Amino acid sequence: MGGSSRPASGAGGVHPRAPILFIAAILLILSLSAPALGAGSVMVVALDGAITPASDKIVAEAILQAESMGCEALVITLDTPGGGLTETKEIAGLMERTSLPVIGYVYPAGATAWSAGTIILLASDIAAMVPGTIIGSAQPVQIGPMGTEPVNDSKVINAVVALAEEKARINGRNVTAAREFVLTNLNLNAEDALEFGVIEFVSPSLEALLEEVDGVVAKNRTLATSGAEIVRFQPSLRLQILSILSDPLLAGLLLIIGLYALIFGLSNPGMGAELVGVIVLALGLIGLGFSVNIGAVFLIILGIVLLLVELNSAGFGLLGAAGLACMIIGSVLLVPIGSPEWSTPADYKMDALITLLVPSIVMGLFFVFAIYKVAEARRRPTYSARMEKEVAEALDRIDPRGHVMYNGEYWVAVSEEPIEAGETVEVVGKERMVLKVRRKG
Repeated sequence: MGGSSRPASGAGGVHPRAPILFIAAILLILSLSAPALGAGSVMVVALDGAITPASDKIVAEAILQAESMGCEALVITLDTPGGGLTETKEIAGLMERTSLPVIGYVYPAGATAWSAGTIILLASDIAAMVPGTIIGSAQPVQIGPMGTEPVNDSKVINAVVALAEEKARINGRNVTAAREFVLTNLNLNAEDALEFGVIEFVSPSLEALLEEVDGVVAKNRTLATSGAEIVRFQPSLRLQILSILSDPLLAGLLLIIGLYALIFGLSNPGMGAELVGVIVLALGLIGLGFSVNIGAVFLIILGIVLLLVELNSAGFGLLGAAGLACMIIGSVLLVPIGSPEWSTPADYKMDALITLLVPSIVMGLFFVFAIYKVAEARRRPTYSARMEKEVAEALDRIDPRGHVMYNGEYWVAVSEEPIEAGETVEVVGKERMVLKVRRKG
């Protein structure tokens, strides 16, 4: 009768463990969905062909983009015969300075990473190769009269050996093999490179490699690359143009053509060859590693000068066309579109490209319109020419001087023969404000 009562856990009550069970259910759901949410992505950038002044800029832009996207790692695929030592050192430095784990991968099957490619592979945090690929042959070469020749200067050789050994030592790889790559042009296939401790993985595909490196610790980070999204790096338009110009054969050819065109233009002025020479020389110097920004500004300034000269000359558009080409190429190569110092998303770079190109296009359209109007004016007969063979009426006797009525206006007129007042005359010329006339036959 007087006993205490306890609330029943019925429809109107809450089980005391309900909040705990609810929280546990949420944690379970989050834990189950974690792999899908945290799978992340991996940026892949390809270094194909020779390592040129454009290569280090491509790697720098890829690193910035991968960092801004929060990628798990950056994979650099290598298929190169080698290239410039300066660019190689810059790429190695970029790989070491970024907090992002960098995976060097000799890819695809049949690819080679000789010379500079081998040093880049040694500098990577994780090194891998596809079966059937080869690395090695890192002795420096130079271009001589008979083609490429090996460099035997001990100063250069020792410097490259020290570079290769240091990259191998930092990443815990076979220092002896790194030395022999340079001194004896040692070559290793994927299996031998793995056995000798030059690389860590032999993987047949990019997807397989990401599965293998999952859980590996690099730069104090544990990689979570299993099932990661593969994002292919697409160089900006600026870098694509720079890659084309940086081809050693093309850059050398541009220099030769530019020099000969400049010499021909200076010895035969008026044909525009000197303009072609200056433009081609600038592009060749940019391709060989001359400051891209300085070259771009030079081209833009040259383009503006040529357009101004064209608008004040009696030419037929050659200077203007060259100026417009200079401005467009210079605008594309200018800083904001793809400079490594600008950590910007792709949308901004496209906006910057449009912003830089629109003024050039607008000025080009104005130039085309102006040239069209100038050419139209030059084709149109002059006022004096239109007056010829038109008729007028003699107002008084012209002998040799008198007056005529022409198009409702009074004009002083002269004639080589006497003309009476009221006669119809024909205009044969004009000298200042005096018409030359003759009796209309």
